[in-house]
Amino acid sequence: MNFDAAVITEKGVTFAVIIVRPEVFKHDFTINEARQAFAKYFPPGMPIVLMAQEHATIPTYQGRADLVKFLKTVDYMILPWKQYTVK
Repeated sequence: MNFDAAVITEKGVTFAVIIVRPEVFKHDFTINEARQAFAKYFPPGMPIVLMAQEHATIPTYQGRADLVKFLKTVDYMILPWKQYTVK
């Protein structure tokens, strides 16, 4: 499995932004399931923001309100994206 994520530090908070399929945002259960699945690839307690994007539209974020507010002010294309490969 591969996934794309960016680890960012802003105002002393280091967090991960992880790209997920838009369907993940349809139910609280799938949001929580995705967050738990990805959490094991990052340090314990690191906040995780999920990002979904349909076609060329503006991305949608789900996570801590302060982090989502910050991300809405940043061009997602300039985030330090990295592809993670997990077995």
